[in-house]
Parts: sequence; C-alpha cells; structure tokens
Amino acid sequence: MHRFVLIIAGVLLAGAAGRAESLAWTEAHELYQRTDYAGSLKELLAVEDKDAAVLQLIGQDYFMLGEYRKATESLERAAALTPGNSECLLWLGRGYGRRAETSNPFSAPGYASKARQMFERAVSLDPTNREAIGDLFDYYLGAPGFLGGGANKAEALAARVALRDPAEGHYYQAQLDEHRKQYDSAEQHLRTAVELAPRQASRMIDLAKYLANRGKTRESDALFEQAERVAPQNPRVIFERASVYVKTGRNLDEARKLLRRYLQTPITPSDPPKSEAEALLRKIGV
Repeated sequence: MHRFVLIIAGVLLAGAAGRAESLAWTEAHELYQRTDYAGSLKELLAVEDKDAAVLQLIGQDYFMLGEYRKATESLERAAALTPGNSECLLWLGRGYGRRAETSNPFSAPGYASKARQMFERAVSLDPTNREAIGDLFDYYLGAPGFLGGGANKAEALAARVALRDPAEGHYYQAQLDEHRKQYDSAEQHLRTAVELAPRQASRMIDLAKYLANRGKTRESDALFEQAERVAPQNPRVIFERASVYVKTGRNLDEARKLLRRYLQTPITPSDPPKSEAEALLRKIGV
C-alpha cells in the first residue's frame, strides 16, 4: 500500500511539473510575441526539464537577441528531440545563416552549407511552410554554386510555389528577374501579384518599394495609401512607407511622423525591429 501511494504521488508530481512547464512556455511565448525576448528567455531558462518546445523557443529568443551560437546550440537540441519539426529546422537554418554572415571566412562556408541543408529539410518536411520556402529561395538566389546556391534552383522553387499560390509565385519570379536585371519583367510580375491578391497589403508594399527604387514615386505613394486603407493597423505598412521616404530623400517630415508612430505601435517578431526605426530616425535627424 505504501509503495502504491508513493507511485501515485510521483505521477501527481510529474503531472504538476508538466503543467508548470507548459504554463512557463505559454507565458514565455506571449512575451516573445510582444518582442520581449529577454523576458521570454528568463522564463524559459528557469524551466528545469526542458522539452523540445522550450528548447526551440529558447533558440528563437537567442536568435532575436543576436546570440547566434547559443541559438543554434539550443535549436540543435530541440531538433534532435523532434526531427520532423519543420519550424524548428527553419530557425536552425536561420541561426546557421547568421553565423555564416558573422563568422570568419574559414568558418562561414560550413555554416552557410548547414543553413541550406536545414532550409531544404524544413521545406521537404512541410512543403507549405511559406517562411522556410522564402528563406530557401533567398539562399538559392544569393549563394554561389559551390555553396549549393543558383538561380536555376531558385527558379524551380518559384515554379513549385506558383502551383500553390500564383501571387506568391509571381513575387518570386520578380525577384529572379530583378536578379537578372530584367527590370521591366520584374515590375510586371509584381503588378500581376497585386492583381491576383488585391486585398493583401504585402503585395502592394512589394510593388510600391520596387516602383520607388525605379523612380516612380507618385505611383509608389499611391500604393502605400492603398495598402494603409486595406490594412490600417499593419505595422509593416507604416515602417516600409517611412523607409522608402528616407531612402529616396522625400517627405522626411512625414517619415519622422511615421517612424514615431511605428515606435508606439505594438509589433510582433515578423515585423521590422524597432531598432531599425530608431536608426532611420537618427539618419534623418529626430
């Protein structure tokens, strides 16, 4: 009887510990979504028995804080526990990508190759993982052939995307055409993407930025206004419009207002960091 009571007590304690860990992850994830990465990390490091979900979020926190070695270490542990987790492999690829960008010339190629491998595995595991597809496409387009990159690989990936999401496929094709200096064709693909997804502010932003870079500022401004009507509370619309104004040296008073507004707007990890808005303000004078 005494032994049975001890077993029951152990089960109850294990359940309580599991609930505590789940609560800690939930609280940490809420902090992460509010871009309080240091607060999220503090919650997670206090968890005694770290499962794959905790280790992955720790890795994401370290990544967002710019501690890429610690990020990859934690994400490797998470990936070992859940080898079929596409999202974890995506973040691991991002971690190795940043290590490639910030390391010495001898280490960088190895980290870059690891980044590609993780992106490829993430897409293979989940062909609908849009962020993994986007990161892999960027890698293929930007990396040389000896590191597994190449425009031909990017083009094949873009064709696969077009079958699932035609608007997204045109966006990728535009990137390919711009890479090949086929600027008119790139612009047409971005216009087609807007036509196919007229309620997606991101498509208008992509075209507006491209037109501004090509000197078509009046149409660019009109597209930003349209994007704000479609998504009036979208932080990215605010930031990208201000960024274009700063880059083209126009409407700097309006750019300051937009950047200050951005700094007061709640953002998520998918939005540009507020440090980038602060840097733009410093560039044009607060």
